[in-house]
Amino acid sequence: MATDAPPPEPSTEAGPGRPTTEAFVAMQESEEFGELRRSHRSFAFPLTIAFVLWYLLYVLLSNYAGGLMGTKVYGNVNVAFVFGLAQFVTTFLIAWLYSRHAAAKLDPRAEAIKSRMEADA
Repeated sequence: MATDAPPPEPSTEAGPGRPTTEAFVAMQESEEFGELRRSHRSFAFPLTIAFVLWYLLYVLLSNYAGGLMGTKVYGNVNVAFVFGLAQFVTTFLIAWLYSRHAAAKLDPRAEAIKSRMEADA
């Protein structure tokens, strides 16, 4: 089968728009790449932790605070339903915030790194 071919060997020779393995390693160890990685992590990790804690709060309250979660808010809508909907809202909010962060902070830096590496190749 055509997909059973072995993967290409890592190239140490640069080609048109194709940096060498050494160039990738050097970029990965550079301060510029480190700053890009820190910018991503400083945004993604805290939001991930906050969302997981928020989700676990919902699960724990659903399991152990049935009286609170069963409290009617409006008509047949109870606190558990509001928390469940808030989980969806939070998910979309985080995705929107991340896309804004990436467009403003990550993408320009990543594009500059990519362009420089392709130009140097």
